[in-house]
Amino acid sequence: MTRPQGSAARELGLKRGEFDLAVRLGRIRTVAAPGGGRRRVPREEIERIRDAEGFPDTLREQVRVVGTAEGAELVGIPATRFTRLARAGMLTPAKFYLNRYRTVVWLYLAQELKEFARSEVNAPLLTGRAPDRMRARLDAGEDLRPRTWRARHAGYLLGQSGGPWERAAAIATLLDPTQLADLVEDPYERAHLHRLRPEEAWHGAPESPTARVVERILVADDPDEISWLRASLLLSLAEARTVRPAPRPTSHAPAPDAEQRPAAPADLDPDLAPEPARPEPVRSLWGRLLGRRA
Repeated sequence: MTRPQGSAARELGLKRGEFDLAVRLGRIRTVAAPGGGRRRVPREEIERIRDAEGFPDTLREQVRVVGTAEGAELVGIPATRFTRLARAGMLTPAKFYLNRYRTVVWLYLAQELKEFARSEVNAPLLTGRAPDRMRARLDAGEDLRPRTWRARHAGYLLGQSGGPWERAAAIATLLDPTQLADLVEDPYERAHLHRLRPEEAWHGAPESPTARVVERILVADDPDEISWLRASLLLSLAEARTVRPAPRPTSHAPAPDAEQRPAAPADLDPDLAPEPARPEPVRSLWGRLLGRRA
């Protein structure tokens, strides 16, 4: 027996944004709905969480997010240093939203920040001079926050994928349509990837100012990142084609145009964040990619 996500959130005493983040972080397991549509939560998963020691406080603490000011206080450093560490890719955002001025506000897991501050390895970053390479990148205006968020998001997307075509579709969502068309020349394969794109909670009119801001976060823009995504997509496509080809019409219907990306949100509420992150499936790929930039 499974429960809709809304009902599961109420049974676990979580706000919807907290529940969505818990799923993205892999704290709550979901399964595909038998008839398609939004994923559901098994009854035994709800019971497992409710029976855990410290419920519900422990679960709420695992998904508690803070902004820059509170995050800096948790780590014990000035907000300016906190921002520089985040821009350098040392702190990974868990979610984001756009305020009324269409400015991106990044939020971080309080639990991860506490662990970062406790690690002796990070002590020089909290009190000493930043490494020269990091300083040079920051002085040049580099900001890795979108990229590190995408790494977490990619882990979630791939963790929810049920097969090679689904994995390829998940990777495709992180590439610009031009990049995708260059890699996947067959319009029927592009259409199939389009149909299999992971469902997201973002809605809004394409080409709106807010949509353009969010698009810059959702789509990879760093050459190294794009290179890794392209290679990963090609590998997934090669595997998918051996499993089964993309469906094609039996008649002489015109080739589909599947290069349009899903609409980005007209607005993002801080409590209505994207769904869970399960970084393990892509840790080797994204960890090496991000590590090359440290």
